[in-house]
Amino acid sequence: MAVDILTKDDLNSFKNELFEELKTLIRAKPNLQQKEWLKSYEVRKMLGISPGTLQQMRINGTIAFSQVGGLMFYKYDDIVKLMEKNRYKNPLTARNSK
Repeated sequence: MAVDILTKDDLNSFKNELFEELKTLIRAKPNLQQKEWLKSYEVRKMLGISPGTLQQMRINGTIAFSQVGGLMFYKYDDIVKLMEKNRYKNPLTARNSK
């Protein structure tokens, strides 16, 4: 039985090779695609709002939705557009628009 002796340099070399391989795998793996349709709890979490606020946004037409049975669904792209539309560069502008 042959005995191999490992040095710190061997371990560091292995670590660097492993990290490089992991980076390559992560870059090569396609990003998990965002779901096209989100449920209410996902939208509330994404926007940081309460169920009542989300309901009010549906009622006043701020946010489009589809209903299947008792479940509400929202298009991810619509949520992103809503956030982009309400994006402000100046905090004073955001405060004065309310």
